[in-house]
Amino acid sequence: MSSSAQPNYDLIGVGSPIMDLLASVPEDLLKRVPGAKGGMVLVNPDEMQSLLGLLPQPPARSTGGSAANTTLNATRLGLRTTFLGKLGNDDLAQTYRERFAAVGVDTSRFKQADLPNAQCLALVTPDAERTMRTCLGAAMTLAPGEISADDFRGCRHAHIEGYLVFNRDLADAVLAAARSAGCTVSLDLASFEVVGAARDWLFKQFNHGLDVVFANEEEIRALYQSNDSYDTLARRLADEGVVAAVKVGKDGAWIAHNGIVHRVEPVTVPDAIDTNGAGDSWAAGFLSGYVRGQPLPVCGAIASHLGAETVRHMGPIIPDDHFRSLAEKVAGLAP
Repeated sequence: MSSSAQPNYDLIGVGSPIMDLLASVPEDLLKRVPGAKGGMVLVNPDEMQSLLGLLPQPPARSTGGSAANTTLNATRLGLRTTFLGKLGNDDLAQTYRERFAAVGVDTSRFKQADLPNAQCLALVTPDAERTMRTCLGAAMTLAPGEISADDFRGCRHAHIEGYLVFNRDLADAVLAAARSAGCTVSLDLASFEVVGAARDWLFKQFNHGLDVVFANEEEIRALYQSNDSYDTLARRLADEGVVAAVKVGKDGAWIAHNGIVHRVEPVTVPDAIDTNGAGDSWAAGFLSGYVRGQPLPVCGAIASHLGAETVRHMGPIIPDDHFRSLAEKVAGLAP
C-alpha cells in the first residue's frame, strides 16, 4: 500500500474463527482433563467429544478466537475492520459469519472449508481462570498457499494471533503478506505453550517488521526465561525494536518503547467471574488508540478498561448494553 493510498480498513485480524463453548466447572473436574490448568491445548474431534461428556450441563456458545475477539471489539470501538481466517460449512460457521457482519466487520476475506467449524471449550473454574481445549476443524486447513498480499490490501494494521505460530509456514506467509502490503503488524503471543514452542522463531521476527507485541505474565516469562520484574521484561522486549505491551492481570500493565516504560494502572474489578477473552479485549482497546495515533499511555488506559469489563461477564464478548457505556467512557480518555 503506497503512502498516498487511503486504507479501506484500519485493522485486519488474522487467526482462527473459533466458536467458543463456555462452561463453568468445579476445580476437581480439571483433574480429569489432560494437560495443565490454564493456557490452551489442541485436541482432536474425539478428544473434544470426551471433554464435552465431562460437563455437568451443555456449554454456552459465543464467537471466539483470539484475533477474532480483538477484531470484534475494535469494531465496536469504531475501527473499520475485516478478518482473515477459515470458516467451516456448518451452522456454527454461518452463525459466526452473521455475528461478525451484524457488528460491522467486513466478512469478505473469510475463507471456507468443507469441514466443521473450529470450536474451543473454555473450562472456567471458580477462581475465574480458564483452561482452553481447542479443536481447530476447518480453521486448521488454512494453508500458506492461500495467503497473499492481496488479502491485506487496503488495510492499515494487521493483528495476528500467536496461535498461528503452531503452523510456522502459515505464520511466515501471513507476516510476509502483511508486510508486503505495507501494514503495520501486531502479534499477541497468545499462551505460554506458543512461546515455549517458538522462542527462536519469535526472536528472529523481532526487528523484522513487528510493531507491537502483546504478552501476559506467563508469556513474557516464558519468552525470556527470567524472574526479572515485569517492567524490566517489558523494557527488554522493547529493546527488540517493538512496542512491548506486558499485561499483568489485576495489577495492570507495562508498555515500553524506545527506552521509555509506561505504567498502566489497573481498573479494579470486584466481581470478576471469567478471564476468558480479557487479553483479547485489552489488545482491542490498545489498538483502537494505536491506529488512531494516540499516546501509548492513553492506549493502555483504554485497554485496561476493556479488559476489566470483560472479566465481569461469562465468555469473551462484553454484552451490548454494557459495551455502550464502556465505549462512551473510553472515548473520554483520548486527549
